[in-house]
Amino acid sequence: MNMFAPRESKEAVEEGLKFAPKFDEHGLIAAMAVDADTHAPLMLAYMNEESLRMTLELGQAVYWSRSRKTLWHKGATSGEFQEIVEIRTDCDQDALVLRVKQRGGGCCHTKRASCFYRVVRLSDGQAVLSKTS
Repeated sequence: MNMFAPRESKEAVEEGLKFAPKFDEHGLIAAMAVDADTHAPLMLAYMNEESLRMTLELGQAVYWSRSRKTLWHKGATSGEFQEIVEIRTDCDQDALVLRVKQRGGGCCHTKRASCFYRVVRLSDGQAVLSKTS
């Protein structure tokens, strides 16, 4: 049995209550993890159909590693699990926002609380980065 609904029509996708995620040509969908309490961005990753199904079933984030080409249960080796509080999809169901409780410290492989630890700004006509506090 397929957990996800078919993409029947634009109206059904945009206004209906059936979850019909649109995976890209590589079978992936973008998934932005944000802190459930502060709404701070934590990380951006991708899911395939199997990892999205596992995420829903486990209540913890499971992603698809594009570089390793394998399932990636966030925290399985690092202890930095992401407990799902809520999953939202956008109007055409081709992107996800995961509201999570980050467990075990930071979520970034650099050991920071967030992968988004730099700000892009313009200085003298050049795009430069500065670190957030």
